Amino acid sequence: MNAMTLQVVSPVPTDIDIANSIQPQHISAIARKLNLNPNHYDLYGKYKAKVLLPVIDELKGQKDGFYVVVGGITPTPLGEGKSTTTVGLCQALGAFLDKKVVTTLRQPSQGPTFGIKGGAAGGGYSQVIPMDEFNLHLTGDIHAITAANNLLAAAIDTRMFHESTQSDSALFNRLCPPNKQGNRIFNDVMYTRLKKLGIHKKFPEDLTPEEVKRFVRLDVDPDTITWRRVMDVNDRFLRKITVGQGVDERGMVRETGFDISVASEIMAVLALTDSLSDMRARLGKMVIGNSKSGEPVSADDLGLGGALSVLMKDAINPTLMQTLEGTPVFVHAGPFANIAHGNSSIVADKIALKLVGPGGFVVTEAGFGCDIGVEKFMNIKCRYSGLRPQCVVIVATVRALKMHGGGPAVAAGKPLDRAYVSENVGLVEAGCANLARHVEIVKSYGVNVVVAVNRFSSDTDAEIAAVRAAALAAGAYEAVVCSHFAHGGKGAIDLGVVVQKACENATEAFKFLYPLDASIKDKIEAIARSYGASGVEYSEQAEKKIKMYSKQGFAGLPICMAKTQYSFSDNPAAKGAPSGFVLPIRDVRASIGAGFIYPLVGSMSTMPGLPTRPCFYDIDLDVTNGKVKGLS
Repeated sequence: MNAMTLQVVSPVPTDIDIANSIQPQHISAIARKLNLNPNHYDLYGKYKAKVLLPVIDELKGQKDGFYVVVGGITPTPLGEGKSTTTVGLCQALGAFLDKKVVTTLRQPSQGPTFGIKGGAAGGGYSQVIPMDEFNLHLTGDIHAITAANNLLAAAIDTRMFHESTQSDSALFNRLCPPNKQGNRIFNDVMYTRLKKLGIHKKFPEDLTPEEVKRFVRLDVDPDTITWRRVMDVNDRFLRKITVGQGVDERGMVRETGFDISVASEIMAVLALTDSLSDMRARLGKMVIGNSKSGEPVSADDLGLGGALSVLMKDAINPTLMQTLEGTPVFVHAGPFANIAHGNSSIVADKIALKLVGPGGFVVTEAGFGCDIGVEKFMNIKCRYSGLRPQCVVIVATVRALKMHGGGPAVAAGKPLDRAYVSENVGLVEAGCANLARHVEIVKSYGVNVVVAVNRFSSDTDAEIAAVRAAALAAGAYEAVVCSHFAHGGKGAIDLGVVVQKACENATEAFKFLYPLDASIKDKIEAIARSYGASGVEYSEQAEKKIKMYSKQGFAGLPICMAKTQYSFSDNPAAKGAPSGFVLPIRDVRASIGAGFIYPLVGSMSTMPGLPTRPCFYDIDLDVTNGKVKGLS
């Protein structure tokens, strides 16, 4: 794919130094590799472009390429290199194996970028560039989500305020004012509410007083509101706030809070939609809470579905970027991997599969381990997209397997214990139970599994051999050692060759973990069993919510488990492959517009905090050339 040549040096420089050492190709050159002409995209500067949605229609007759998803074992807090492996594999396929390839990745939140985790553009010699643009504003999609989310939040409180201070007739007169001709009309979004109420009348004057009352009064129960404001910054002091304290708000005080922007349901909608019409429908169906009579209240009930769609109309187009070796990348959507499904967009994958065509490859990444990210990729994303992967790559590291074998705790920002930098084959072998469980989970979907061992400089040949042997014994198609962090695509050539073979030898045996028509509890319990649980325990609140969602007609949605990424169980300290535990479900919530029910296993924070020494200490601007320094 007309690759750029990397000049690799050792020791490996910092990510930002490597990224700044490479002159990216103009994005139009990357677009030409995919046979995209200027009518197919809008430029956002020299190195980014939005690929326009109509491309899907133009390519409707084109057959898809191979579809590969990269997951991982249960990670340490340091991460095991899934994004780096995803990028390195694509650099190998495109720059060395001469395959047409597109990487599809989530857009990272600025919160972790300035917080404790850093960016998510890959690392070392396997990165997306320009990495500062990738990790920061990109093309403004997260800002659009923030604006849309907060417009809906403002509408909720404002509607409750106006309903508390006005009569039915006053509300009706303001909601349906006379036009210039003196006639009252319903606008389009109002017909959605009328239909929901079973009122089939076209003109406001035809409504009876009782119908007027039902139409104008949403009667939102403040205690049921689940919609919170968002911002794309880690700020622990906004987790719980009080609104409505101004004098003019007439005592409409209530407790609420902020989430980080990528936790917004609008982000999940963006990731799971496949067209403008579908996005409009999903945004309108988002439920913000219940009425005092127990009926769900939606964004369309508030009259807002159309306005939200307008704010999101450009965000639906995926952003085209490039890797260090000039292979194309689609960056699109970035939903949380716990309360949401943790995968990039269906739109990006569908466009990419058509662009690479038969024999080409689309490689995407699923958040966290295979128990979470790949499970949601299969049971949520693949259900809505209709796509089926030919291969799953599981990224494993000797470091993480030693931790699962009983090694000392690993913590971000603290030096690694000596056990992790000296040979201990027994510790690795004990930890391979975790790898085997992940292989078992993926194989249950009928998809070929390739294990990618992301090699670190301290790993020994004996430790690597132990990992390969355990992977093959667990049923992996193959296990391959990779050095893409240090060598770029060249370090993942063997992985690329094996992934190609796994795709070419894929069967048609794909199957979901559960049927959609199963009960909410049956679906939860099927997922829990895949973790190794012997059963599920529901809190009183969870039982109540399951009954409510079933009564409201939402029982047919897939399940999106909100669980710690650091263990198969609810206890992050339970490493390895625990089994026989009872999984506690504390609460059950729903993202109706996105299209899933999410049970909470333990407590989930949707607004991260900043550590004592955040990443922003290292980030600065070189004022002599305008380049970013210190971004990781």
